[in-house]
Amino acid sequence: MGVSGSGKSTVGAALAQRLGVPFGDADDFHPAANIAKMTAGVALDDTDREPWLDAIGAWLEARRGTGGVVSCSALKRWYRDKLRSHAPSATLLHLDGSHEVIARRQASRPGHFMPPSLLASQFDTLEPLEADESGLTVDVDQPVDDIVEAFVRQFTQHSGTTEGTVR
Repeated sequence: MGVSGSGKSTVGAALAQRLGVPFGDADDFHPAANIAKMTAGVALDDTDREPWLDAIGAWLEARRGTGGVVSCSALKRWYRDKLRSHAPSATLLHLDGSHEVIARRQASRPGHFMPPSLLASQFDTLEPLEADESGLTVDVDQPVDDIVEAFVRQFTQHSGTTEGTVR
């Protein structure tokens, strides 16, 4: 989870590969109307996001028992709660970074449908993980492999699983 440009797709794909599970990119779950709205520089509202969250949740639910990694902004607590209603044992990785770091990253990915002009609205919407949410917050300004390893190490310690079965 994290704002646009935090590295969710990159880290998610690397984490899925490390765990040997499928990866789903939340951008692929958006209906065309959402993409058009964001491309036009208009922030999505909760009504726009609800069917998108349900589609992501269904993808997670279909992988219950076998595992999967999905990237999703999940900026608000209720978005995460909605996802957990489909996948109660989901563990979140919050990719956190300063506005400056994220803006620099966004500038290096031309052609993405999410314009940098919406970054401020993402930070305004962001509700960080709360103490009762299963997850880990990491600074994005470090190598992807270090982020993946920190998550696997933290999850393994708290779940009691071995690295080969971390899901």
